[in-house]
Amino acid sequence: MLPRLVTGRKGGGVFKRILSGLSGANLEIFKFGMYIMFPIGWMYYFGTNLESRFSVPDFWPPPESTHKIPHEREELLAELERLKNQRLERRARRLEMEARAKEGSGSAE
Repeated sequence: MLPRLVTGRKGGGVFKRILSGLSGANLEIFKFGMYIMFPIGWMYYFGTNLESRFSVPDFWPPPESTHKIPHEREELLAELERLKNQRLERRARRLEMEARAKEGSGSAE
């Protein structure tokens, strides 16, 4: 036999008894409480214990394998010098390739 609430028969159901007491001001207070508590509960559930609940192992690289940002003046100057040398090497390689391409296209004509 199905409960009365499911069958729709008249009589007392659990939800009907709870909601019948909520009318007028009580219903508005209940709705206001739900409007306030639902987002707070949602944020509390998803905001606590994030490290163990939503973590992916080995997602981020270890700090030893990432770039080290220079903070001291000497480190900054050394990094700038390294970048300048790298840029000049690439420029020299590019100019050499362009010169070879020019020589190759000049002999083909």
